[in-house]
This record gives sequence, C-alpha cells and structure tokens, in this order.
Amino acid sequence: MVSRPTRSLTAASPPWIGVNFWSAAGGPFMWRQFDEQTVSTELAALAELGLNVTRSFCFWPDFHPEPYRIDETMIGHFRRFLDLHEQHGLRTIPTFIIGGMSGRNFDPSWRRGGNLYADGYLLGRQAAYIRTVVAGIADHPAIAGWLISNEMHFYGGSDEHENIRAWAELMTQAVRAGGGRGPVSLGDGVLGVDLYGEDNGFRLRELRETIDWIGPHLYGMGDDLIRQHLLIAFKLELANTFGLPVVLEEFGLTSNFSSEEHAGDYYRQVLHSALAAGATGFIAWNNTDFNLVDQPPYSHHPFELHFGIMTPDQQPKQAAREMSAFARTLGEIDLPRCTRADTDTIMVVPQWLDGETSGVEDGAADVEFEILHQAYVSARLAGLTPLLVREADGIPEAKLVLVPCGRRLSGPTWRRLEHLAHEGALVYVSYFSGDIPAQRGPWHPDFDGMFGIRHGLRYGLVTPVHADEVELRLDRPFGGLNPGDSLGFRAAGSYSGRSRLPFEPVDAQAVATADGQPALVTRRTGRGQIVLLGYPVEYFAARTPDVNPDGAVRLYRALGVEADALPSVDNGGDPRLIVDALVRDDGARFAIVISEHAEPVTATVGGAEVSLPAFGATVVRL
Repeated sequence: MVSRPTRSLTAASPPWIGVNFWSAAGGPFMWRQFDEQTVSTELAALAELGLNVTRSFCFWPDFHPEPYRIDETMIGHFRRFLDLHEQHGLRTIPTFIIGGMSGRNFDPSWRRGGNLYADGYLLGRQAAYIRTVVAGIADHPAIAGWLISNEMHFYGGSDEHENIRAWAELMTQAVRAGGGRGPVSLGDGVLGVDLYGEDNGFRLRELRETIDWIGPHLYGMGDDLIRQHLLIAFKLELANTFGLPVVLEEFGLTSNFSSEEHAGDYYRQVLHSALAAGATGFIAWNNTDFNLVDQPPYSHHPFELHFGIMTPDQQPKQAAREMSAFARTLGEIDLPRCTRADTDTIMVVPQWLDGETSGVEDGAADVEFEILHQAYVSARLAGLTPLLVREADGIPEAKLVLVPCGRRLSGPTWRRLEHLAHEGALVYVSYFSGDIPAQRGPWHPDFDGMFGIRHGLRYGLVTPVHADEVELRLDRPFGGLNPGDSLGFRAAGSYSGRSRLPFEPVDAQAVATADGQPALVTRRTGRGQIVLLGYPVEYFAARTPDVNPDGAVRLYRALGVEADALPSVDNGGDPRLIVDALVRDDGARFAIVISEHAEPVTATVGGAEVSLPAFGATVVRL
C-alpha cells in the first residue's frame, strides 16, 4: 500500500473554508472610504454560512503611496477589519503585493517599471512595506496566515528561477521580521511549470523550502463535463506531490458564465473532489457580487462583477449554499483527524515537466498535462484512487503503476519500472509517438526487451490511425474481461499523435487485437507483469470533446482487477461514480461519493446505500 497523506497546516485548527474578500463597497478601493457597517454585514453573512476564513488584500498603491512611506490610516482600517473578523468568529489571511487584480494591473505611482524580483531598490521597498504592515497587525488574533502576493507572475512577469526564489525568501523573511507568526505562502497561484508546464520561474521544487503551504488558483475552460468537474482535483493532486499542505486558494465562477443550477453542481463537485484530492483548505473567489460597473477592474472585465457567492445585498447564491453544506460536512467528519485511505495505484508524472530539462519542444508540456488529466479521470471513473508521483522523486512500490502515453522517461526510471514489475507490480504503459514530428518513437534504453515485442516502426514516420474509432477485441481473459469483449476508443489528435505502434509479440502474450493486429500484450516477469497498449488512448480521449466515460475506464478497471489494486471501498464498476475513503484517528471510516450521472442515482458503497441527485456528492460514514 502507498500512503496518500492529508497534510494539515496546524494540528489544532480546523481546515480553512471561506472566501476571497473584497467589500461590495469599493472592491479593491474599499480601504479609501472604509465602510465599516457594510463590511460587518458582509462578514456576518459569511459567518452565518458556517465559513471560518477570508483571504484579504492590502491594495498596494493605497497602502504604499510613496516609496518610503506606508499609509498608517490604511493600516488602521485593516486593524478595524480584523476586529470585525474577530467579532463574527472569522479569521483572515492578509495578502500584500496587490498590484494585479481581476485582470488589471495597478502600480504604485512611484514604481516606474523595474524588475520586482531582481532590482535591489524594489526588493527593499517591497520588504519594508511588508514588514511595516505586518508589524502593525501581527498581534491580532484574527490572523490565520500570511500571503505575499496575488498571482505575482501576471503582475511582476516571469524571471529566472533563481531570482524568483530569492524574492520569495526575502518577502517571507519580511513577514517574520515584522513579527508575523503562523503559516506563510506566496499567493502566486501555482500558475507555473509544476501544474501547467509554463516555466515562468516559479518552481515548487525550490519554493517548497520557503513556504508553509501550496495554494493553487484553479479555473479553466473545457470540452468534456466530467473532465471539467475533475480538473481542479487533478491539479491539486499534482500540487500534493511536493510534500506540503495544499490549500485550494482560489476557485469559482462568474454567474455570467453559468446558470445558478449548474453553478451549484460545479461547486459541489469541486469541493468534494478537492477533499478526495487531499486539500486542507477551500477558499472560493469571492465573497460578493459588485455594483461597480464604472470602476476598474470591473469596467473592462464586467464578468468579474458576478463571481460572488452572495449578491451585493448579501443574499446567498447557490454557490453559498454549497459552501455552507460542505462546511457542515467538514465539521461532522472532523477533517483534521482524517487521512485519505492508502492506495495500491500510482501514476507517474515525468521529470521533464518539473522544468529542469532543456530541449523540450514547445507545447509538449501542455499535451502531457492533458494526457495525465484524462488518465486521472479514467482511473477515477474505474474506481481506482491513483496517487500521482513525480519521476524526479523516485517511483515507490505499488501493485499498479500507470504510465499513460509513456514516451519520455529517463533510462533509470524504465529500469526501475521493470524492477517493480519483477517484484510483483503490474506496470501499464501506452505507446505515444508525440503530438508533433520531433524525435518520434520510444525514448527507451531497451523498448523491445522490456515489453517482449519486436516493433515495426519506420524512421521519421508514424503508422497513422485513419478510422474514427479503435476497437480492442479481447483474445483471452484479462482483469475480468472475457474473450470476445471489446473496448471502443474514439481516435483524435494530430497526424503524429493519431498513430499506433506496429509490433508483434515475442516474449509477450497477446491479450487483445485491433483491426486484426496485436494491440495489447502482457509480459510476465518475476512475480509481476508489464502491459503494453500500442495505442495512445489517453491522448485520443484528451483531444476528444464529450468523451467520458470511454473504453479506458473499462481498461483501467481491468488493470485494477488484474493487479488486485481495487480499493476496498470503490464505485462497484459504475463508470459515473467517483468514490474515495477517509480514515479518522478513532477508526471511523467515511466514503466520499460523487455522481457524474445527469439523473438521480442510488448505489451501495462500502455496504452503505447512498442516494444522490443529479451530479450530487456526499460524505457518508461507513
């Protein structure tokens, strides 16, 4: 079994559940004319929902109007803001370098350009500003933690990773120098190489030495409903690979882009799947809608007016109701005492996605993350509970090792995978020639030998898949599938990617064919086996709208059965149910159950009967 840690910020405090906060009276300009009564009403409404935290923002141009002067009036307003939090039983996470907000940048008048990460003068001004503000509020009991910035790379731009690391160290040291206690992080949104493949200089492998939690800001457009529902969970799992508590620091939607009913579906799905993905904090964007159509940033991004979970007169929207219900759930299960159940399934994240390897073709990281996301969806729908592991950290022992579209791993990693199979694991790899015509073919020290085949590739070319659908037909029993069973996959992608591996078995045993040719084989080695699929079915699905659940769900479930890796509490083979388990320190066990059915459904999970509405989600005690 492989441990899936659920890391808490502090052992004694409850998990953060709340909202990012701007008052309806002013938005980012709220500090100029601080409307105490409106703010108090807004905080009271949040407390009434059962929320316990806000993420708040010191608007940099207002708090730091001159390079060597911090506005004490603004600090006084913020202290009163903290008093109101304490009065309503809430805490807040102050955020300092707020030059970018809701799609618009707001510079202090004195900045006049310059590199915020490397210019000594600007580094000094930022550190002095943070230290001064912290010193003015650090003694207040309503402080939950500290954040340095908001999506800094959108405001300060990208830079060399050494400069980003030094900036992060200086800014967090400024918090401590001002007397700040409790956890601190960057507020950068983790919008860089680790979750998205864009190397803007923010690298978690380096920054994790400086920060106390990882705080992704997660939104996204999609073309498949289930993939969209599980996008945030997948990104949180990626963040979890770096060994720190993970807080869902921003997520949400604008009512411009979603009906009330479907907004409720989205919040419900995201909150419960984030819980299953190991999040220890859940902070929505944002507390309220605004009537500020003439004020930037809303004047040029008017859809930003309607991201609130409440209306400007503090009437709850469906998102607020879902947040409130989820807050009750977290209290009922006592989340700080719970951990995620162990798993027997891991999925490998290639090392080159960490931003440490040169020579990667443009766009390759985007494609790889799409493939991993789709494979994660398929595994979840198959009833598996996959733990993502970074190749750079080594591949742990597990019963089932998934390497979807496994093209570019290091030589030692391929040897490690073969060793794991010899020791009893089932190692699954699907073939992928890449999305663009660059170094097509396996990146492998002994491809044929590892998989027990003889490949028939031609240099510089691919064997294209012309058919719109690939049908795998089983020739022998495998993981609960029987001879004659078939699995269907819709083919999609570029000319390079929409291709297959021509091969013939040598030391492997054929399991399934497609179009009369070998497609799925297994090679026994030691106490385990290595399974090769000659089609990049995860890539096909990632490039196909409205595809889930597809044939990969049945394939992954068969892999789980074959490897004896299905969890003790699973979805019973229902490809539209996602099930996970939490274990409390007193032995109590809970099932997280999420339905992707568009109609009500009743299922038996872990011996408990669970009834859910369309796209419902719940946590039940087993």
